[in-house]
Amino acid sequence: MINKVQKSYEIDMCNGPLLGKIMLFTLPLMISGILQLLFNAADVIVVGRFAGNESLAAVGSTGALTNLLVNLFIGLSVGANVLVARYYGAKQEEEVSRTVHTSILISIIGGIILMVIGIVTAKPLLLLMDTPEDVINLSVLYMRIFFLGMPVMLLFNFGSAILRAIGDTRRPLFYLTIAGVINVALNLFFVIRCHMGVAGVGLATVLSQCVSTALIVRCLMKSEGCFKLYINELKMDWDKFKKIAAIGFPAGIQGSLFSISNVLIQSSVNSFGSVAMAGNTAGSNVEGFVYTAMNSVHQTAVSFTGQNLGGKKYDRIRKILVECLLLVTAIGLILGNGALLLGHQILGFYSSDPEVISYGIQRMQIICVLYCLCGIMDVLVGSIRGLGYALMPMFVSLMGACVFRVIWVYTFFSWNRTLRTLYISYPVSWALTAFVHMICFIVVYRKLKQSGSYVK
Repeated sequence: MINKVQKSYEIDMCNGPLLGKIMLFTLPLMISGILQLLFNAADVIVVGRFAGNESLAAVGSTGALTNLLVNLFIGLSVGANVLVARYYGAKQEEEVSRTVHTSILISIIGGIILMVIGIVTAKPLLLLMDTPEDVINLSVLYMRIFFLGMPVMLLFNFGSAILRAIGDTRRPLFYLTIAGVINVALNLFFVIRCHMGVAGVGLATVLSQCVSTALIVRCLMKSEGCFKLYINELKMDWDKFKKIAAIGFPAGIQGSLFSISNVLIQSSVNSFGSVAMAGNTAGSNVEGFVYTAMNSVHQTAVSFTGQNLGGKKYDRIRKILVECLLLVTAIGLILGNGALLLGHQILGFYSSDPEVISYGIQRMQIICVLYCLCGIMDVLVGSIRGLGYALMPMFVSLMGACVFRVIWVYTFFSWNRTLRTLYISYPVSWALTAFVHMICFIVVYRKLKQSGSYVK
């Protein structure tokens, strides 16, 4: 039996009013995501203020490329989340346990593979992105240090996915708070005191991730119930791996495809020089906080939909989508436009150079205003994925966002080579993709409703 302390961290997703529980689940996720972003923001702010524009551009220029390599395995953590939530909602405890141990082993193996790939391919890939000569060596150094920490980063992401699946978003928040404080302190020490530049911020990020990962692994090992982690029982259950992969690989491929289009856009930004790169880095970093807040609603939709599917509470699935869409729209409008309103003051934390701030504002004026469209798109994807449909959102996202953006770069941007033309591709692609995802959800939901097990 699960003790009372353990149970207090969980949320019953299958019974009772939804909105309050969605908010209770989403808020810690939102704060956790923002704390994770603070890892990178601390890197960017410290290096921008104390190591110069070249170092700021070097840290920022690796983001799209890092996401391209990492997203495939992060997608597998989504598969683990959906599968654990489904079995937990159906009260199939043995299946939960087997999924947990398979997921943790996947994260360890995947982290080692990514570490090797990232270290070996860092320079060739950055050269392919036309990273300027005054930035390339610093970018390679930062990227290689970052990938040294990949095993612990993936382990934390999979551990958090398992806890989210059973309704616990508060303990990952607590662990990230501790790691976040450590990261900021180490950043200041390594960069200001030790003069280590980008190497210092990279090392601080890796060490702080080790702390948060150790805490979440300890949490799983000390837990009671079917999701308790036993190190000596780590083994690959191939049936569970196939089910995780069936959901996770399309999710990961979708994330990687988004990253490919973002790499192309980053390469286009690079052509404007290191000052534009620095402004783009600062602006995208501010936007990242808004995106993370909206993405927490996406994760909520995945977990709530998965558990209610397992518990055969099909009528709640539609209500979950409606309430998540309303919530993510409000978050996107309020935070996105609020970030733009305070843009000059916020960007001033990243750089004191007026030209860098101007480039950052130029990006935010287009993206922040309509950022809620991105949140709407992601929530629809989360609901479809929570129902077990993984290929459908992948293909829609491939065509609606990735292929569209590539076409945009080689047409509209080629005809009018300005940053404003480049950035407009984002909101247009979000709107188109969200519209098609809505149609897909309606089709999938009607198919579920017409099945013999539909419950009103």
